[in-house]
Amino acid sequence: MLTRADSNTTDIAALMADMGARAKAASRPLAIASTAQKNAALLAMAEAIIDGCSDILAANDADMEAAGKADLTPAFKDRLKLTEERVHAMADGIRAIAGLPDPVGSVMAAWERPNGLRIERVRTPLGVIGVIYESRPNVTADAGALCLKAGNAVILRGGSDSANSSRAIHACLVSGLESAGLPADAVQLVPVTDRAAVGEMLAGLDGAIDVIVPRGGRGLVERVQNDARVPVFAHLEGLCHVYVDRSADIDMARSIAVNAKMRRTGICGAAETLLVDRAAADTHLAPILDALHGSGCEVRGDTNVCKLWPKAAPATEADWMTEYLGPLISVALVDGIDGAIRHIADYSSSHTEAVIAEDEAVVERFFNEVDSAILLHNASTQFADGGEFGMGAEIGIATGKMHARGPVGVEQLTSFKYRVHGTGQIRP
Repeated sequence: MLTRADSNTTDIAALMADMGARAKAASRPLAIASTAQKNAALLAMAEAIIDGCSDILAANDADMEAAGKADLTPAFKDRLKLTEERVHAMADGIRAIAGLPDPVGSVMAAWERPNGLRIERVRTPLGVIGVIYESRPNVTADAGALCLKAGNAVILRGGSDSANSSRAIHACLVSGLESAGLPADAVQLVPVTDRAAVGEMLAGLDGAIDVIVPRGGRGLVERVQNDARVPVFAHLEGLCHVYVDRSADIDMARSIAVNAKMRRTGICGAAETLLVDRAAADTHLAPILDALHGSGCEVRGDTNVCKLWPKAAPATEADWMTEYLGPLISVALVDGIDGAIRHIADYSSSHTEAVIAEDEAVVERFFNEVDSAILLHNASTQFADGGEFGMGAEIGIATGKMHARGPVGVEQLTSFKYRVHGTGQIRP
């Protein structure tokens, strides 16, 4: 059947419609499942991933072998690669999600009207979530676990490059669901690699899908945002900035800049542009760029940066708009906090920005005037991560302004409803 589905669009449409119907059916008992039952499933999932570590790594080896034969970037291969440590981190992430408060049924606000009506705003599951992602097999575990904790069914469509890894991880998730008495259809993985399956998901599967979450490159996210007929939680790219103010501690600035860029260059929270206060150019610029260069980072600078630090290559207009996802950073001198705010407003993707400063007035302006989902003071942009925020994990970073923004964790995967308690009131 899968072979026919891969080669026949009609079969794919039927396959995806069936998956949608089963997810919708599974979402109903899942929405009212107890916290204990959901947590039991999550802990069983984590245990199954540990027990299945060798199988997961063998599947990932097959994906990596195929990636080695393809013209894929080092950043892509890094996102695809699983190690025993990363597999155990997946299990730890699921356990952390199990330890989070259950958002479903929690009262967000409550008040009483003069007529005696008592009103509560209460968190509810979204329903069925579609997650479309590339290369990162760990998203299979993160997304499946987060959606389950929030009482949602989920349909996962991973990239063809990580198909073997995702299948092995998904088998562990299903095992956990079944051991806790929850429907296996609560977490489904699209079994075909044909892109027509993505098109069916974007169309909403006959109303089965309530929200789409894309995780991947600009091409994928743009397609989802342009073609989806259901709401989307998404960001196009992470054009993240670090601004070093004249008041910044030089050692701190150097350490944060290197970490923000070089800890993992292929993640969306990696810094792509460094902005340095012109008033601190003589004291701060060279030490920071020397440290970046020494850690293997290529530097592209504006005209003034190239004059002060000759190892820099000239930056072009395109550099300020490029998410490198590699050991490369663009650097500009700016006229203090005013210049930094202007540059970020012109070029940022509204993902994550950091200010390194001891001047509280500068920090306050940065926090008040920079309109990005995540803002950090004296900390690396690499902290732009749901796990680091205490959310256990994240399904993605949303840079839009509707419903969810920043790391999308369990709370962001819920909606709400109003419960109104009366004592016989009627409206005059």
